[in-house]
Amino acid sequence: MNKKAGRRYRAAFLLLTVLLFALIVWNINSGSVSVTVGEIFEILFAGKGEETAYQIIWSIRLPRILAVIVLGGALSVSGFLLQTFFANPIAGPFVLGISSGAKLVVALVMIACLEHSLTVSSGLMIAAAFAGSLISMGFVLAVSRKVHQMSLLVISGIMISYICSAITDFVVTFADDSDIVNLHNWSMGSFSGTSWDNVAVMSVVVGAAMVMAFLMSKPIGAYQLGEAYAQNMGVNVRLFRVLLILLSSLLSACVTAFAGPISFVGIAVPHLVKSALKTAKPLLVIPGCFLGGAVFCLFCDLIARTVFSPTELSISSVTAIFGAPVVIYIMIRRRRTV
Repeated sequence: MNKKAGRRYRAAFLLLTVLLFALIVWNINSGSVSVTVGEIFEILFAGKGEETAYQIIWSIRLPRILAVIVLGGALSVSGFLLQTFFANPIAGPFVLGISSGAKLVVALVMIACLEHSLTVSSGLMIAAAFAGSLISMGFVLAVSRKVHQMSLLVISGIMISYICSAITDFVVTFADDSDIVNLHNWSMGSFSGTSWDNVAVMSVVVGAAMVMAFLMSKPIGAYQLGEAYAQNMGVNVRLFRVLLILLSSLLSACVTAFAGPISFVGIAVPHLVKSALKTAKPLLVIPGCFLGGAVFCLFCDLIARTVFSPTELSISSVTAIFGAPVVIYIMIRRRRTV
């Protein structure tokens, strides 16, 4: 049985890795300027190639692809941590309103800085998004103490999301500065305009959060079996829950700061990964979620920017098309098992 499970794990990770590299090449190749696979490898590994193609790959496409990988993986892991915290597979940063809270505070900070001609740094955006995530999470936790049904908690999260989105849209709509008006595209979710500096900052933040998540793998595994079991195993449940909230909020805040709110990735991908691995062990699911989130978002971003080119779709519109049916399936299956 262990050998069979081991083969399943290796096959799942191998498939995700192959899909990841295939989608990286496909994303580099696709666009208004087509680049052959041979030219891609020559530009990436030999530093040679036609000047226009070279600049497009290194200055535009590659930073965006790396951002999609880092942020897609972060969003998926954030969803897994929230599902562990609430012990429910339909918990996620977008559904619970955490992403919308981060979006609201980031928009307000950006507007305030632009009105005073101040530069908005990546660190400031992450800090603003993190503060917004914690505020929304605070409301969700306050509601969770009064409401014990997950369905009502999800509805409360959706209401928080609508309120935050409405305030954000109101502020952006009535802004005078053209740069502020352009926040509308970001507020809908997009990976466009990513720079190498952005990639460096998000990689450091997400990398540190992922290391922390790995270090918490054993406590997470114990917590999945119940708070009483975790306490008996020596886990400080109160501290553990705080760290889980901070990590999930930081990961979702980093995504929102750079790409805006992205829907359904945090719910759908962890479920698909756990179904493929047939286990919820954090040591396997955390890297699996990161790879799965990267693959899912690379595929959705490819569709978003190429299907109706030169018009680019909102990334959340595409992720919703593929992620929402998974969420519906989860809810139906849970209803049957109750």
